[in-house]
Amino acid sequence: MFHVRPGDHSNPIRGATSGVRFNRVKDYYEQVWERLPERLQPPELDLRRRFLLSEVGRGYRALDLGCGAGTFAAMLAAAGAVVTGVEVAEAALSRARAAHPELDFRLVPLDGPLPFDDGEFDLIWASEVIEHVADTERWLQEVARVLAPGGRLLVTTPNHPRAALAARGIEHYSEPFGDHLHLYTRGSLATALTDLGFQQVEVRAVGGLPLLKRLLLARAINSPA
Repeated sequence: MFHVRPGDHSNPIRGATSGVRFNRVKDYYEQVWERLPERLQPPELDLRRRFLLSEVGRGYRALDLGCGAGTFAAMLAAAGAVVTGVEVAEAALSRARAAHPELDFRLVPLDGPLPFDDGEFDLIWASEVIEHVADTERWLQEVARVLAPGGRLLVTTPNHPRAALAARGIEHYSEPFGDHLHLYTRGSLATALTDLGFQQVEVRAVGGLPLLKRLLLARAINSPA
């Protein structure tokens, strides 16, 4: 999911060429969701669910950023949160709305800011999203903008420790035609969140053998106003 502010000339992809490229990326994600099986269980579901439910409180204003078919948005709602789910692909939102018609799901642009006010959410859940983002810095800045001061950001992403890369090779994690743009370790994810001003950053690796953990779970607090 890209979040590039219109008219920002620091963006190397702009103008008519930008529109063409973003349209192609959007088409790509539409096709991905159209091809996925209807009965799709998210990977590492139990680990991600436990992490999410340990952090959410009743009445929280929650944003599921990259909500997919709405599985985790429904968990947030069941836990008592007031949840909004957003996606860049209509094909994903069609699944989410069909499965959870009572929830609020919205389409957001690839090439613009999130359509929310500053500090609108108490919690943002971005699960298996950050590795797909081209401009991570700008995306995290936008996340911080719509997250309330002192609000919680929860991120999950695949783990890529050195031992795993040595044992399996980079090709196992970064396929030539895959959609993962960045590979994270505990250290690199913690650095990204800290450098963008988040506080109390905690990143842990879970799932699998000690040196081959599959998943990163990150918790960070937005800077006070």
